[in-house]
Amino acid sequence: MEFLYERIDHIQLAAPVGSESEARGFYRDILGFKEMEKPDTLKKNGGVWFQEGKVAIHIGIEDPFIPAKKAHPAICVKHIEKMQAHLAAKGIEFEIDWKLPGASRFYMHDPFGNRIEFLEWI
Repeated sequence: MEFLYERIDHIQLAAPVGSESEARGFYRDILGFKEMEKPDTLKKNGGVWFQEGKVAIHIGIEDPFIPAKKAHPAICVKHIEKMQAHLAAKGIEFEIDWKLPGASRFYMHDPFGNRIEFLEWI
């Protein structure tokens, strides 16, 4: 092939109409992402964008809304145990999974039911 894949620029997860404040409460206030300014040409679509380090998550508005229950982003983190302790202290439920050799990982759902995986290669 004469082209190369470089990286994923962002992932987009769906949320219901009017859920931007709830998205901020979860992605910004609990997970610690920073909110990014959307271009003026895209603001009319609703939704909200977040980024921390090289990880960018766009929350897009869908009507009708259906959460991604199986399909999911997998986000690599450092100090996964500290992240789990942080989430537990905030009352956020998650499910630890040891089925992937060489990885410590867990799954959780955002407030809209979208599945998210966090993992640390060990």
